[in-house]
Amino acid sequence: MNDQSRIFDFLYTQLEKFPKDDMLTGKVNGEWVPLSTAVVTDLVNKLSAGLLKLGVSGNEMTADTQDKIALISANRPEWLILDMACQQIGAILCPIYPTTKVNELEFIFNDASIKYVFVSGQDILEKVKDVRGKVPSIQGILSFDAMEGTEGWHALIDNVAPSELEEVEKLKDQITADHCATIIYTSGTTGTPKGVMLSHRNIVMNVLNSKESFPFEDDVTGRALSFLPLNHIFERMVSFIYINSGISIYYAQSLDTIAEDLKDVQPNIFCTVPRLLEKVYEKIMSKGAELNGVKKKLFYWAVDLGNNYDAINKGSLSYRLQLAVANKLVFSKWREALGNKIEVIITGGAACQVRLLRIFSAAKIPIYEGYGPTENSPVISVNSKRSKGTKFGTVGLPIKGQEVKIEADGEICVKGPSVMMGYYKRPDLTRETVIDGWLHTGDIGVMENEKYLKITDRKKELFKTSGGKYVAPQPIENKMKESPFVEQMMIVGAEEKFVGALIVPSIPNLKEWMRQKEIPFTTNSDAIHNPKVLTLYKELIESFNKFFNHVEQVKKFELIPDEWTIETGELTPTLKLKRKVIMEKFRPAIERIYH
Repeated sequence: MNDQSRIFDFLYTQLEKFPKDDMLTGKVNGEWVPLSTAVVTDLVNKLSAGLLKLGVSGNEMTADTQDKIALISANRPEWLILDMACQQIGAILCPIYPTTKVNELEFIFNDASIKYVFVSGQDILEKVKDVRGKVPSIQGILSFDAMEGTEGWHALIDNVAPSELEEVEKLKDQITADHCATIIYTSGTTGTPKGVMLSHRNIVMNVLNSKESFPFEDDVTGRALSFLPLNHIFERMVSFIYINSGISIYYAQSLDTIAEDLKDVQPNIFCTVPRLLEKVYEKIMSKGAELNGVKKKLFYWAVDLGNNYDAINKGSLSYRLQLAVANKLVFSKWREALGNKIEVIITGGAACQVRLLRIFSAAKIPIYEGYGPTENSPVISVNSKRSKGTKFGTVGLPIKGQEVKIEADGEICVKGPSVMMGYYKRPDLTRETVIDGWLHTGDIGVMENEKYLKITDRKKELFKTSGGKYVAPQPIENKMKESPFVEQMMIVGAEEKFVGALIVPSIPNLKEWMRQKEIPFTTNSDAIHNPKVLTLYKELIESFNKFFNHVEQVKKFELIPDEWTIETGELTPTLKLKRKVIMEKFRPAIERIYH
C-alpha cells in the first residue's frame, strides 16, 4: 500500500519508481559519501525497530500520548533517516536548532516530555548534558557520531531481527494521515517557544500542492544542495518534494563552505534566505569594483541591464539582444560560481530585495520567492516557472489548495489542508490563531492585480510613533540595504517623535571608500565615529528618504561597529533580526538617537 498519505510513503515511492544511487549524500572526512534509496530504506526500517526496542511508542496515538524524540543536529543524511524512522512507529520528532540557548532547551524538553535526544557534535552533547538533570522524562542521549560519553545510533540498527522488522511493518499500516508527525517549536523571537503540531496530512498536502503549483517535474538526474536548517519546516518539507521527485539531496558542510560545496555538487536547485543571496551579490559586486578599464565598463553595463529586467514584460528586442550578450560575457561567470547548473533557487523566510530578484533572474539564475509560516506546513504562495507565474516584489500566487483572504486590518489569513493541528498544550493560543478554520498569520499584505500576494509587513513589527502614525520597518530597511554601504539595518521609533535607524556598515565597502578618500582606517569603531564617514551615511539616508512619506523618513541614525550574527544573538537561525534583543543590546545607541 502506497497511497502517499503519510510522509514516509514518499520514501517508498522513490524506491519503487526511481531508486537512486545517491538519494542522500553527506561529506564524511572530506569525502562525499552517497547513500542509495535501498540503503536509506533499510536504515529507516532498522532504526524504527531499534527505537521500538528502546520502548519508544505511539501509545494511544494522540499528540499527548505519543513518545517524543528530540533531534539537535546540523543537516546530514541521518536527519531525515531518524525523521522517517520515528514517523513509521508513531513517535513524534521535535527538531531543535543547534543554536538554541540552554534555558529554551530545558523549556522545550520539559514541555514536550522528551524521551530520547539525538545529537551531533560535542558542543551540542555538552549542552544537552547540562540540562538533562532538570528534565525527568529523558531516558537517554544518542549520537550520530562516535563520541565519548554517549551511545552511537548504530547500536540501535545493528543486530535487528527479522521479527522486529515485521513489527515495524505492522505499525506502519496503523499510521494515518491525521496522526501528529512532528512538533516544531518556533524560535521564540517573542516570549517562550510555541510547539506547532503538524500532522502527516498537513505536510503531505503541502508537498503535493507545492510540487504541482511550482511545478516540480520528476527528475531522476537532478541534484539539490541542502543548507537551510532542516529544523525549519521549509527545508524539511522541500526535502520531501525532492524525495518524491527523484532529486538527490547533497548536504552542505556548513554555511561557510557553501561556495566550495556548490562547485563540488553542481546542484540544479537549492533553497535559501535573502541574507545569503545578499552576501553572494555583495561578493560579486566587490569583485566587479576591482576590475579595470573595458572589463569594468562591461561589468557595470551588464549590471544596469540586469537591474531593468522584469519577469512579466521581457523588454524590447534590442534589450533582449543586449541581455543575451551580457549573459555570455559577464553573467556566465556568476553562474559558474554557483556550480553552472542552477535552474531554480527558492527563497523565503524574509522579504528579498527586488533588485536581487531582477538581476539574478536576468543572469539566468532564476530566484523564486515564496511565503508561509510554520503553522501552514509552511507554503501559502510562491512565484513559479509557469507563464506569468512570477511578479517581482510579491510572494507569488497562492499554491493549490490554499484559500487566502486579507482581513480589514490587512492581516493575511489562510484556510486549507496544511493548517496546523494546533499549538501543543496551548488550546488558548490555538483558538486565537485559528478561527473557523482560518489561520491568522500575523503578516500584513495585499493582493496585487487581484492574484499575486504581497507581504507589506509583520503585524507584530508595525509600530506607532508618538504622533500616532503607523510605521512598517521592513520596506524601509530593505530599500536602504540596496546601498553597498549598508550591511544590516533596523528601524526604531516606537512611541518616539520620529523614525531612527541602527545601521551596521558594510566594512569592506566602507574601507575601500575611505582608502579612495585617503582617510586612514584603523578599527571599525574608529571608522564609524569619523566625521567624514558620518557625513557619507547622512547623505545616503537623505538620498533614500525620498522613497518614503514624511512619517517613515529616517531622521537620525547610529552606526554599529560589528555585524549582527546568530552566534552573538541578534539573528534567528533563519537570519531574521531579533528586534527585541537588538533593542535591549543597543539601548544606549537608541537613547543617543532620541536624546
